[in-house]
Amino acid sequence: MKSVKSTPARSTSSLALFGGILISGLATFGAYKLGQHQTLLNVPADVFPQGSTTKLGDISPPTYCTDEELSTAIGEVKKMIGGHKVFNTPVEIESHGTSEFTTHAPKPHQRPKYVVYPELTEDVVSIMKIMYEYNVPVVPFSGGTSLEGHFFSTRSQSVVVDTTKMKKVIAIHEDDLDAVVEAGVNWQDLNQLLEPHNLIFGPDCGPSALIGGMVSTNASGINAARYGSMVSNVVSLTVVLADGTVIKTKQRPRKSSAGYNLAGLIVGSEGTLGIVTEATVKLHVKPVKETVCVGQFATVSDATNAVAQIYRKGLNPNAIELLDKDMMHCINYSGYFTREWLEVPTIFFKIGGINDIVVKEQVKEIEKITSKNNCHDFLYAKNDEEKEELFSARKNAFFAILDYGRNEIDPNVRLWVTDMAVPLSKLPPVLAKLEKMVRSSGLQSILLGHVGDSNIHFDIFYTEETKNKCEKIINEMMLLGLANEGTSSGEHGIGNGKRRYLELELGTETVDLMRRVKFALDPKRILNPDKIFKIDPQDDGEY
Repeated sequence: MKSVKSTPARSTSSLALFGGILISGLATFGAYKLGQHQTLLNVPADVFPQGSTTKLGDISPPTYCTDEELSTAIGEVKKMIGGHKVFNTPVEIESHGTSEFTTHAPKPHQRPKYVVYPELTEDVVSIMKIMYEYNVPVVPFSGGTSLEGHFFSTRSQSVVVDTTKMKKVIAIHEDDLDAVVEAGVNWQDLNQLLEPHNLIFGPDCGPSALIGGMVSTNASGINAARYGSMVSNVVSLTVVLADGTVIKTKQRPRKSSAGYNLAGLIVGSEGTLGIVTEATVKLHVKPVKETVCVGQFATVSDATNAVAQIYRKGLNPNAIELLDKDMMHCINYSGYFTREWLEVPTIFFKIGGINDIVVKEQVKEIEKITSKNNCHDFLYAKNDEEKEELFSARKNAFFAILDYGRNEIDPNVRLWVTDMAVPLSKLPPVLAKLEKMVRSSGLQSILLGHVGDSNIHFDIFYTEETKNKCEKIINEMMLLGLANEGTSSGEHGIGNGKRRYLELELGTETVDLMRRVKFALDPKRILNPDKIFKIDPQDDGEY
């Protein structure tokens, strides 16, 4: 019988050794190619360190374009979309780098170099492909009404992509209660188009706000008590990513469980993840009947207690707006209105329903609840003219504030607008402490509150001489809100003005996760750099 030779042990060892060398070599080569690929893309290898989050201390600074590279990139943009859409005049640069109401304007060296006006999603695609290739920082711009520095450039070679010329209402689906609009559509213009359909778009921000910016900051406004903020009013978004890739986050059904909620991720991302070019937004049927009623209370605590009881009763007014006694004084001072108001904490309600009976029943219930909470005076509109006059005191409050401040405090007075929110049950003690803080400082303030969702603007008058004192109080106010399970921003966003509070509110690990998501979509860090959180370990800017 022929014996069978066994394979020598050293042959197996040699094969294992060869395999190990091969695998090691392939891994080294793969790592080399990955590093080479990242180098070619100018993406540092440490952008995606091991682990689920990206810590600021573990990354290197971003690398952006030179003057020459920016000039080359702009030349290519002009060829692709037309030179008539690219500007660098002083007027354009100034209008995209300043705001009357911001408390932290960019420094001269941070102003953008160019402003580009796309008119189509395809224009934005072309722009972003070129910007990505040359590592050009891009600042998305919409209505320019935000307050926290969202649309300010922080990098010297940046380009602003202004979507205000993208203002087509693409479709109104009356039976589906949605509309498809471009990013540059003004929400008030949209509501005018919806008037014949007896429909409205719910969120109502500043009159100049555009859909793109409202999406980016998750804006809301006076009607949020009934219709919610933007995240509740967006069905789907078309977004151009940092490298020019276009995505659509959903189809048009009101509900979907298909994959990640990318629309929810983009809403509130402030242009750091992509540029919104189109949005499918929810619409609402206008109340058949709507009236306004006003309650004037002994204290802010009485007013907020009444609101809590109204909700507990199952009532859901369309708007619930709180103005403190100082705000009511500004309204009387302005002389804009025929009525002389009591200068006490006041709530303006909008009540809607399918007929007069439903509306009147709600008004009766609200009057009962307010009367149990020391309501001095309760008024309600008996017709449309009275309705408009009553609520105009709230809608025009900001102009009344400025009128008072410039005449009685200083012609150059400024207003530091805050935007915190706390749980409704914590609102009375928080407001009492906030008022005490301001009074002890010697500064003057007013309170405007979207009290239906516990979002308050406790705004302080300041001048250049008192700015530091004002900022110190603002910081204490923000910390007080966070200590009461609140948020530093109910509807204005973070920008670069409130970065310091985000980690205090959510924790370092949560911010590190946001940074990881940012880098996954924008590895070169070109989209709205330095907003919401730091992306550069060398960033020591105050804002």
